[in-house]
This record gives sequence, C-alpha cells and structure tokens, in this order.
Amino acid sequence: MNKELKSLFQEYFDQPVKKNNKLPIHGSNRVRYRLTGETHTAIGVENSDHAENVAFIAFARHFHRHGLLVPEIYAEKLDSNIYLEEDLGKQTLFDMLTEKRQDSATFPQEMEALYAKVVGILPDFQIKASEALNYDVCYPRHSFDRQSIMWDLNYFKYYFLKLAQISFDEQKLEDDFNRFADFLLQPERDFFLYRDFQSRNVMIRDGEPYFIDFQGGRRGALQYDIASMLYDSKANLPFDVRERLLNVYLDAAQAQISLDRNEFLRYYYGYVLVRLMQAMGAYGFRGFYERKTHFLQSVPFAIRNLEYVLKTDSLPRELPTLTDCLQKITRSTKLRELGNSKLPLTIHLQSFSYKRGLPKDETGHGGGFIFDCRVLPNPGRLDEYKHLTGNDKAVIAFLEHRQEIHSFLTRVRDLISQVVENYSARNFSHLSISFGCTGGQHRSVYCANQLNKFLLEKYQVKVELSHREEESWPVSEL
Repeated sequence: MNKELKSLFQEYFDQPVKKNNKLPIHGSNRVRYRLTGETHTAIGVENSDHAENVAFIAFARHFHRHGLLVPEIYAEKLDSNIYLEEDLGKQTLFDMLTEKRQDSATFPQEMEALYAKVVGILPDFQIKASEALNYDVCYPRHSFDRQSIMWDLNYFKYYFLKLAQISFDEQKLEDDFNRFADFLLQPERDFFLYRDFQSRNVMIRDGEPYFIDFQGGRRGALQYDIASMLYDSKANLPFDVRERLLNVYLDAAQAQISLDRNEFLRYYYGYVLVRLMQAMGAYGFRGFYERKTHFLQSVPFAIRNLEYVLKTDSLPRELPTLTDCLQKITRSTKLRELGNSKLPLTIHLQSFSYKRGLPKDETGHGGGFIFDCRVLPNPGRLDEYKHLTGNDKAVIAFLEHRQEIHSFLTRVRDLISQVVENYSARNFSHLSISFGCTGGQHRSVYCANQLNKFLLEKYQVKVELSHREEESWPVSEL
C-alpha cells in the first residue's frame, strides 16, 4: 500500500493506520483502501489520473457545502494523486436491492420508497447545486456535447456491435449516429449531468442515501441521469415501478424549475437509449475485450431494456441502420444467454374480439401466438348467455361440458409449454398470447382464463392477463 496514504491518514486523524483493506476494483482504475485507526476510519484513494482527482474533489466539496449527502473530503495530496474521503460503509443501493429481492417475488415496497427518495434528490444535484459549480474542472469534457455523444456511440459500435459480431453498414450507421446526436442536442443542456447515476453509486448508511462517483460530471440535459438510474441494467426494475419513479423525479424537478413534462418526455427515451448504448459498450470492453466475464452478466438485462425502448416508438424515425442493429441484438439468443444471467419471463395474455381487429404485439421482439376460438361452440348465440361472459359460472359450465373445448385447450397447453420452456432457457423476457372470438366476451375470455391458471400453476412466470373488450361487455343481469 502507498506509504503516503498512511502518512496522510496519520497527519489528519493524529493516529496511525492499524488496519488496511484493499477494496474491490470495478469499472475504474482507482485503487481504494479502507483505512482503520484507533478511533477513525477513512477511504484512501490512489488514482494516477490527476484531472479525475481534481474533478471529484472539487465537486465533492461543492456538493457538501450545499448540504448534499456526499463523502466528505478529509485531506488530499494531489501532487501524489492520493486523497482521503469519508467512509460511507459497505452497502450500496444495488446490494440492498439484491438482498431484499431474495425474500420477495415482487418488487419490495421499501425499495421503491428508497428509490423514490434517491430520484427525488437528483434535481438538487442537477439544478440547485449546479449554480456556482466550477465546470472548468469537468473531466474529460465540460459538457455532454456532440463530441461526448459521438464518443459514446462509437464506444458502443467498436466494443459491442463489432465484438458481438452484429453486422452493419459502417457509413450508414455513422449517418444515423449524427442524426441521433442532432436529436439529443435539442433539449436544454444547462444542468449538472452526474454521468454515472446508478444503483452502485448510491451508498446506504442508516437508511439514508449517500452519493458517490460523480467525477465524470459535466453540463448536460436533465434526461440523462434519471434514465441512467431507472434503466440500470442489473437492477432490473419493473417497468411500472420505473414509470412511478419517473413521475416522482419530474415532481421534484418541477418544484425547482418550470418544466414542460411533454417536452421532457419527447427526448427522454432517446437519452435512455444513448445511456444503454454507452453501458453496453462498457460491458463489451470489459467483458469481450478485457475478458472480465462478470460484466457480460448485464447484457441480457440491457437487451430487455432495449426491447422496451424499441416498443415505445418514441425514437426518431430516421435511424434505420441503428434500429436494425438494435433489433438484431434483441433477436440474438447468444447474447441473451451471456453470463448465466436469468431473466424473468413475462407472459402477456389477453382475449379480444375479431370485430375490432387483431391485438398489437407490445412485447418488443414480435414473438407470440393468436388462437382463433371461433371454431369452438358459442354460448353467445343462446339467449340465456348473451348478457354473461367467460368469467361467469354458467358460461364456464357450458364450455366445460364440450369435448371440443378440452381438445382445443390441451393442444394449446402443449404448444405453449414448449414455448415457455424454450423462451425461459434462451432468456427471452416477453411472450404474447391472445385468444380471439367473435365478440371477445365468452369463448376467448374463458380460454385466456384457463391458460392463465395453467401457467401460474406450472411455471415460475409473471402473467399479465387482460380482456381487451371488457369495457364494452353488456351489464350482467345476474
């Protein structure tokens, strides 16, 4: 260990280092130690990148003066590229989320509350504390400008697309990158952009979030950091939780500045995508290139996020080559199976009426089935069942006594079982299954309900069941 770090600790705390533990190195070249004396502990940092040290220390002291929960900088020797910072403990937000999820099949409420606190504080960094911040120390760029964007996009191209053997036309992709950069540069960009605002950079001490690793901060748009936190790949937040947390963030930002939500959302998913691409470049560099295979565990989760972004249909239309590359990634079984990660399979199950057209597949990768129930006996033709639905006992009894129903559902279950097991093994995260009949009221509803029961009993999957025509059903006379 660097002897100067020990000397710096002794000078500041007036006691020698009794114990030092080297901390794990993640995606940084910094070497960090937990230094323990008689009555004090601190984190000692060695980092040969002088400019990065200057940025971190300047930002940390600025945020600390503004009352934000960041590590206090105790002492530094910048000519030796070392410094001491406050020891915030060992538990990150990601660690806590992983621990709590072991005890819960659903997203723990206490974690959503903690995430809400974290994203509610974010505007304090971006807006309130950005005033009087010395952007001259920003590293390596003063703003998330065209150059920064193109660095990230090319990082993705060379370290993910090429190493993952995704084919593309280089000139056409470069043209799309320039058009995408034009789009990202349109919103206001005069805020502090934290740059790496994600669950591993939030420490939890005594139930409170503390914020670290903002040395890459610069001027930029508000959308980038909240996208980083909510689309943090391995955190794998449920999409409904992400939407609620996004609203928490927007409420907090609107408390500080005038903010047009629609205008914010117009660019939001573009920033989600550029952040995902930057992260995938990092996974490729660390995993494919440096052979640190644990980084590849995040790739399947990133693909799940890509699927969701692609189905939002909110990206600029004039990016055909980039879109084609992203779709190739989502269709790749090889990439989905990297790192032995296990993604949960969500099955979107619904009934519908053919009179109102086929349901739109919202799963992102286009996989799924539509079963035509119009070949089955129709209770809707009988007066006693016209005002009932496939949820009612009388209709259920009518259908259960028909051999055609049992034969039809047996074949459906056999086919779907094969697909569920295959999709689960290949790390596909979505499957769409629809049952249609004439009115979307009797046969399709019954069949969707029966398959829902079968899937939940046989597999560890999440099923989202809906009946598309429910609002138009007649009021039951029972």
